[in-house]
Amino acid sequence: MSAAVFFAAVLGGGFIIIARCFFNRASKSQIMSFSKGIMHGKTVLVTGANSGIGKATAGELLKLHARVIMACRDKSTAEQAATELLQEVGPDRGEIVIKHLDLASLKSVHNFCEEIIKEESRLDVLINNAGVFQCPYTKTEDGFEMQFGVNHLGHFLLTNLLLDLLKASSPSRIIVVSSKLYKYGEINFNDLNSEQNYNKGFAYSRSKLANLLFTHELAKCLEDAGVTVNSLTPGIVKTNLGRHINIPFLVKPFFNLATWAFFKTPLEGAQCSVYLACSSDVEGVSGKCFANCKEEELLPKATDDGVAKKLWDISEVMVGLTK
Repeated sequence: MSAAVFFAAVLGGGFIIIARCFFNRASKSQIMSFSKGIMHGKTVLVTGANSGIGKATAGELLKLHARVIMACRDKSTAEQAATELLQEVGPDRGEIVIKHLDLASLKSVHNFCEEIIKEESRLDVLINNAGVFQCPYTKTEDGFEMQFGVNHLGHFLLTNLLLDLLKASSPSRIIVVSSKLYKYGEINFNDLNSEQNYNKGFAYSRSKLANLLFTHELAKCLEDAGVTVNSLTPGIVKTNLGRHINIPFLVKPFFNLATWAFFKTPLEGAQCSVYLACSSDVEGVSGKCFANCKEEELLPKATDDGVAKKLWDISEVMVGLTK
């Protein structure tokens, strides 16, 4: 390695460390604080709660004495995550319930909801958190493109099947985890299944745009129902969501360093979900999108009434809620 390259590497590393210090100071100040028992007596359902933002969200709600239903595709991984959370939080906490839910299977969603409705007397908060990110082209059990099927259609069906329980538990809340990458997505009604053309990045962005349009339309459907629905964009968070992305070997050290320096931790990424689940600041607020616990202005395509209604109607047909 030449002296110039070595100097550049040292200088770059020093810059990243300094940036990390400033970044940490800013992000740590966003960790929310709520009174210990604020969620006592409340039941919260979190999809994809076995890792990443979902696990961190479940842990924070557990600290606030909520009854947390961890809805996960892999039950063994969920059990391990639950054990870790219980050890981290300690005895002064709420309760954890583990349930199997595969959002890539409409049958699984139906079975899960039947179980929840039968066993749970109330549902105060539903957090649609689980997601698939930039996977190779695959299809769900029911033949849908995987990212659109899991990120949008699975949660669409789940939410609709649990609406009566949420209404009976009012005031209740629905939280939809989207992404700022929605900006690069478009709803192509002629190819929702990506059979004509598939780009894993654009497909993810489209599913996240669908999340926002779903929130927009659902908020209108729930007016005066005692149930609010809001979405959020958590920012860039270091989770296992990017497992399908291949980083060249020589680039990995720099990528890992940048991740360490600039990405949010799962706990930091979970703060907006916890805020929307707990805070009195958003009581009665519905149909909005939040980032860093503040309302975020969306691009017009994410709040287009016509597109949102059309997507809703087609989604109902795709998941079998209507013919």
